[in-house]
Amino acid sequence: MDGPDVEAVRGIAGDPELLEAFYRRHIDAVGRFVARRVDDPQSAADLTVEVFIAAMGSAAAYRGGPGGELAWLYGVARNVVANERRRSAREADASRRMAGRRVLDEDDIQRLEERLDAAAEVRRTHRALARLSEEDRAVLELVSVDGMSVAEAAGALGIRPVAARVRLHRARRRLAKEVGSSVTEPQHGTRAGHVQAEAKA
Repeated sequence: MDGPDVEAVRGIAGDPELLEAFYRRHIDAVGRFVARRVDDPQSAADLTVEVFIAAMGSAAAYRGGPGGELAWLYGVARNVVANERRRSAREADASRRMAGRRVLDEDDIQRLEERLDAAAEVRRTHRALARLSEEDRAVLELVSVDGMSVAEAAGALGIRPVAARVRLHRARRRLAKEVGSSVTEPQHGTRAGHVQAEAKA
């Protein structure tokens, strides 16, 4: 028999009062989750709303599990943010192909070189992250960036805790090997910084 939390989540699609209560319980957590992945405030606000809309559409499939409804909602949020990233990447790629290139003067080039040098370490970490499998990277982000327990991350991803632990161990080992001695001090306050610290741990 389903527990009251399962019934409450499944009911958000058809009961405005349950939806409002669900929204109030989780709006702050979802807002922070999205803000850690999106730079633009308006985009963050829009995506936060989209998470709850997507949750309404998926609520009937909710079965409970480790981490409860918040872990499940984080899983929904990951999909929403990932879809938006793919859409933005397609638009950006199209814009680059269509736009003409502005001629850079020497000052422009020097400023760009300085920015590139300053961000080199972060780029190395992001490249190392990109070489991880999507499954391993997802667990690493949820645990190391979002502060979830392994069980909660497993709930968000719809996998068993033992599988999440295996993926997390594999991701940390691979990241440490990829980044290695090229990492000096973490870039605090960024996703790359948190994960750099993970690689050094």
